Amino acid sequence: MAERITGHTELIGLMAYPIRHSSSPAMHNEAFAKLGLDYAYLAFEVDNDSLEDAIKGLRALKMKGSNVSMPNKTVVHKYLDKLSPAAELCGAVNTIVNEDGVLTGHITDGIGYMQALKDNDIDVIGKKMTIVGAGGAATAIEIQAALDGVKEMSIFNAKDKFWANAEETVKKINERTDCKAVLYDLADLDKLKEEIADSFLFTNATGMGMKPLEGQTYVPDKSFLRPELIVVDVVYFPRETALLKMAKEVGCKTMNGLGMMLFQGSAAFELWTGQPMPIEYMKDILDIKY
Repeated sequence: MAERITGHTELIGLMAYPIRHSSSPAMHNEAFAKLGLDYAYLAFEVDNDSLEDAIKGLRALKMKGSNVSMPNKTVVHKYLDKLSPAAELCGAVNTIVNEDGVLTGHITDGIGYMQALKDNDIDVIGKKMTIVGAGGAATAIEIQAALDGVKEMSIFNAKDKFWANAEETVKKINERTDCKAVLYDLADLDKLKEEIADSFLFTNATGMGMKPLEGQTYVPDKSFLRPELIVVDVVYFPRETALLKMAKEVGCKTMNGLGMMLFQGSAAFELWTGQPMPIEYMKDILDIKY
């Protein structure tokens, strides 16, 4: 890194809390080095309280852009100038691009999720999926999956601050895509079991399973799963969450969030640099194996 940093090096950030566990800095900096690009990518612990100031800093420092993760994805739009059509539809942003002082918010999570499935030979198109979550990443996944051709989608979420967002997401999916979406209360475990039993794929699209919730899962026991079910967890640290461990014991095909992280990062990388990320090289660097 020291050999690469010059007076012309442009800065790209990652704003989230917690964030020190992230593999994104290693991924992007390795890709910059591989392609000989004069950029540096750093992680910054930024929560909702400090987000506005952080975005002002991004402008003032003329940073090339930034990634945004939990808990900032659904609030950062307030401090930006424009949103991409996908970000506006999702109501969430995970990538900011600074073009001559104009900050545009994009969302690449859904693209990353669907590309990771495809890369792992998982074809959910025309099938039913059940998913837990209604935050920024979950919404992006749900919208993109519906747009790409998932036939049915059962969405579960607690009746918390994201419930209204989940209702809006279901409305958008049913009005603007050919997918049939239904929202359920996550507290209804009988319904969760019923919907998982009728699904091709089950996804946890929340932070459940990562610190400080490590070792926890929304799925109470193995009876909710079956060997034919594909189980995906967007969490990638730890690489094997309690959900994935349980699923493997049942015999399910599983996938953690590393692939999604790679492919959503690749889409962001191209927005900033105009060049595609060297995917196969990055898989080796990140030790991504399906």
